[in-house]
Amino acid sequence: MRIIFMGTPEFSVPALNALVAAGHEVVAVYTQPPRPAGRGKKPRPSPVQARAEALGIEARYPVSLKSAEAQAEFAALGADIAVVVAYGLILPQAVLDAPTHGCLNIHASLLPRWRGAAPIHRAIMAGDRETGVCIMQMEAGLDTGPVLLRESTPIGLEETTGQLHDRLAEIGGRLICTTLERLGALPAMPQPETGATYAEKIDKSEAAIDWSRPAVEVDRQIRGLSPFPGAWTLINGERVKLLGSLLGEGQGAPGAVLNGFTVACGEGAVKITLAQRQGKKPMASADLLLGMTLPGRLGA
Repeated sequence: MRIIFMGTPEFSVPALNALVAAGHEVVAVYTQPPRPAGRGKKPRPSPVQARAEALGIEARYPVSLKSAEAQAEFAALGADIAVVVAYGLILPQAVLDAPTHGCLNIHASLLPRWRGAAPIHRAIMAGDRETGVCIMQMEAGLDTGPVLLRESTPIGLEETTGQLHDRLAEIGGRLICTTLERLGALPAMPQPETGATYAEKIDKSEAAIDWSRPAVEVDRQIRGLSPFPGAWTLINGERVKLLGSLLGEGQGAPGAVLNGFTVACGEGAVKITLAQRQGKKPMASADLLLGMTLPGRLGA
């Protein structure tokens, strides 16, 4: 098929790769403009732009698609369909209607649960046992369109957002290719009215760990915010990110270090498996403890 691909972050790249590998003609890629990054704050292309250019595909990055000119340029590509994966811009109705078969979205949740910006983080932080990917026909509402195909997958007890992100990205690439192969034969199933939840964008204010909360909640916070923005606690006055955890054994005052890197919570305890000091790379907790002595209590 003749496809316009619309995506920006790393999550979108496996889908672009899969479409090209399946033999589809990706006539153009739409992505967010380069953003200042790194110490020099030089404009850096999005992961999708970088991959598109490596594949020899034209990359476009308009600031908006609201103008008649931008919409005309989009329509002039004569696409059979547009595939949208974490693009980052609202698509006006004229854009949704331009491709012959409209626009399909790859969404990393089991809709209608976790519509919105951060479905992977929110699923882990809420303690969901499973999540998945939906291929949705896009309409004007936010992630409200009918679903053509879905696949569920369990969430591991120690799985982080980063790990689940990579797994769901690969599922999304495979699922969109299957959808295109079966397009026209797949029923568009309206989303149920009940069970809808909204995955709000992650705010950095959610990253500070409150050890007085139950261990199950602290564990989900650590795994759900890993690798970004990273849940953190103060250790000897230094802000340290905690990036991997599982439920531990023992009990004590909230924040008390019980043994190794097991920390007491309001109820139960959490064992830290991966951490990152300021200016350092993430490391296993055993390695971190070789160069850091933990106080009796964390959080100060």
